[in-house]
Amino acid sequence: MRVLVVKDEESLAEAIGAGLRRDAVTAETARDGREALAKLRLGGYDVLVLDRDLPGLHGDEVCRQVIGQRLLTRVLMLTSPGTVHHRPDALGLGADDYLTKPFTHEELLARVLALGRRPRPAPAPVIAHAGVTVDTARGLAARDGRPLALSHTELGVLEVLLRARGAVVSGDDLIEEVWEEHTSYRTNAVRVTLGTLRAKLGDPPLIETVPGAGFRMAGGPDGGGGTDG
Repeated sequence: MRVLVVKDEESLAEAIGAGLRRDAVTAETARDGREALAKLRLGGYDVLVLDRDLPGLHGDEVCRQVIGQRLLTRVLMLTSPGTVHHRPDALGLGADDYLTKPFTHEELLARVLALGRRPRPAPAPVIAHAGVTVDTARGLAARDGRPLALSHTELGVLEVLLRARGAVVSGDDLIEEVWEEHTSYRTNAVRVTLGTLRAKLGDPPLIETVPGAGFRMAGGPDGGGGTDG
């Protein structure tokens, strides 16, 4: 089971993550809502442990986007004490369960394991953006109806970028999602694959480079205007 813990207090987030890892749960952390959504868009998380009281992008909005964008994860929301309305509020936003602070590790673990056992809906077999489609079931891709002859790796990179819905995906995240763990050409793999993928996609360019951050499909949430580096 893979869990993402979202809490702005880094020490507490790490403590929760460490506790879950001691019980054989793969746990990662994010410090704010935007970082959490970027990770969730890459997929692979069974449960999201989401602090409601996040600065910046509030936990309520993170939950709304998770549900609205059909990101395939169960949501356990951590709520503050002192209000009788926290349960209907949290569940009304689309969260699958809630836990009032403070809580014990045993209580959190039990809720996480229960949510992880629930079946998740299957992802959509066809992903589309700006005229590009990927049929994940058949391993086919096209742009504006023109079939694209992509390698397995190119198809994997394109699928990850499309699933990110315009969010930036780092090179490390692409390697983790697409390449074999022990590949011998990790340092050049992303650059070479993106070069051939861009050439096959043709003009106008769709894959933008965000200097110092990674890559995204054109028209992302931060606006367009990347480069082809």
